[in-house]
Amino acid sequence: MIEKLNEIRRQLTELLAKEDVDEKTLEELRIRFLGKKGELTAVLRGMGSLPPEERPKVGQYANELREEFERMLEEKGAALRERARQEKLERERIDVTAPGRTPKIGRRHPLESTRIEMCEIFRSMGFDIVEGPEVEYAYYNFDALNTPENHPSRDLTDTFYITENILLRTQTSPVQVRTMEQRKPPIKIVAPGRVYRSDEVDATHSPLFHQLEGLVVDKHITMGDLKGVLELFAQKMFGPGSRIRFRPHHFPFTEPSAEVDVSCFVCGGKGCRVCKGEGWIEILGSGVVHPNVLRAGGIDPNIYSGFAFGMGIERIAMIRYGIDDMRLLYENDIRFLAQF
Repeated sequence: MIEKLNEIRRQLTELLAKEDVDEKTLEELRIRFLGKKGELTAVLRGMGSLPPEERPKVGQYANELREEFERMLEEKGAALRERARQEKLERERIDVTAPGRTPKIGRRHPLESTRIEMCEIFRSMGFDIVEGPEVEYAYYNFDALNTPENHPSRDLTDTFYITENILLRTQTSPVQVRTMEQRKPPIKIVAPGRVYRSDEVDATHSPLFHQLEGLVVDKHITMGDLKGVLELFAQKMFGPGSRIRFRPHHFPFTEPSAEVDVSCFVCGGKGCRVCKGEGWIEILGSGVVHPNVLRAGGIDPNIYSGFAFGMGIERIAMIRYGIDDMRLLYENDIRFLAQF
């Protein structure tokens, strides 16, 4: 029996000395030699066959071996853990004497830069910056803007509806109505923000884009006031020599309504590739606030009048930076964005 115990000790010692022993192998050896069905346990169970005078000696030796085996396994495990720690330190070693890497400094997205510049221009003219919810009631998005339920723009295919009465706003104009409900004239605001329409993605359209709309309500507001504000905006945004022109148009929430063009800031109105030879670039829609819209906002149109305008921030950015495809603004290609 003593010889068998010595043979078990020799086997374990040889196996632990091998180079390929890892944590998994170590656990297998522990089970093989010290487990409930292990080799040392099997010897102890066979002690009943020994003469009574030999049992104490063999039992004491077996217990000493158990303690020795546990110590050998623990020491091997500690050695494996230390080796793994050293290997990890070597892999993750940092040379503190190496020169540092200069971090890349980010910059604003051209859309955000354009939005901020536009807001600052209007802020310098005394406008407040206001915001509203992107998930909007149909009442504020359509009804209160003089767009009845049978109006073509309320077709379910033209907008993203959540319920029959709740949708993703198609314009930031609902902010104008909400502001009129909350404030008394004089009102002078611009409302930037995201808007949504069921448009196919192409070089000039996207189902998500950004608008900035403005509203002024006070006594004796005329189309001339609108022209003065937009002309000053164009000169600050596109250059001091910029001019604007109005073209008749129709919007249900303004009457009269007009599309507004700015003189091409590249050729000065002579005609070039940017303005497609016309000398003018369309930038926004505008008009005098319709009396029905004033009434929806709780304002008496017999006392007050106002003007409103709206423009796509993407369009202003594309004109400003000479970008010919709106999709480039959304792809987050660092090579493209780093140019601005």
